Amino acid sequence: MTSTTTATSRARNTDNPRYSKLAIGVCPDQWGVWFPRDERQMDPRRAMQEMAEAGFEIIETGPFGYFPDDPKELARWTSEFGLKVVAGTGWGILHKAEAWAETEKTFRAIAETHAAVGAEYIVHLPPLYRDDKTWEWTDDRVLSPSAWNLYVENANKLGKLLLDDYGLKMVLHPHGDSHIETPDEIARIFEATDPTYVNLCLDSGHIVYGGGDPVELVKKFPERITYVHIKAFDEDITREAHEKDWPFGEAVTKGASVCPPAGLPEMHAFVDALAELDKDIYCICEQDCYPCEPGFPKQNAVNMRNYLAECGLGLK
Repeated sequence: MTSTTTATSRARNTDNPRYSKLAIGVCPDQWGVWFPRDERQMDPRRAMQEMAEAGFEIIETGPFGYFPDDPKELARWTSEFGLKVVAGTGWGILHKAEAWAETEKTFRAIAETHAAVGAEYIVHLPPLYRDDKTWEWTDDRVLSPSAWNLYVENANKLGKLLLDDYGLKMVLHPHGDSHIETPDEIARIFEATDPTYVNLCLDSGHIVYGGGDPVELVKKFPERITYVHIKAFDEDITREAHEKDWPFGEAVTKGASVCPPAGLPEMHAFVDALAELDKDIYCICEQDCYPCEPGFPKQNAVNMRNYLAECGLGLK
């Protein structure tokens, strides 16, 4: 794990060796950013500056194109604000043969930028079966056996491409309203994919939203947990969302994603479980809050970061 840790770094808990391999970071989702460009989102330079002001030193870049996609320009921004890029993210359809060419093109572009700035991971965000903005149905809720098999085949192919050609490790992201959401679906993808090329971006909030327990998942699949999005979801709103079959975006607008210590998972237990893996893991703070008022993200992120420091993740 490449580290930016200095004598004054707060990214890792150097006071307690038990937690010192966990590094806290942040990404644009914490600032209400879901899309490369959207009039309801904050100016990207302001967002990056606020991330640094909130005490973060490590970032995942979020939707490709929100921050500069030219590696030299991205490096200028991150150098100016004292930030280290550890990962990029991308959306790509894996279960439709006709979509592969565009998916490969997209991820090669993301990989070229992120390899050039020293990133280590690429997060694959699955396309949802209901649109993020309109909440309209865009795909089958359950994949056919042939579509699932292609999903697995292309996940392995994409992971191999990213590792062999760019030295980047791919992690699949479970997500509400996607085909990898529930504990059974996550276990199924683990069984079918090659851990050399495919592992998990453990998003604790989406695991809760999908009916799972992030602590249990860490203990059950320790070798497949290599990268983390750390977030919390309100248990009651999540339950209502599923009972009434709300689109994921609707659940977010009604407050499903919350700032710890509110919501689940209980963060002391979750951070302890990650620490027990005894390996270097980036833990990227997230709270789904698109859209939000410009004055909301910074102090909210400071609050989350300070609380997680009380749980052992990073330093205040």
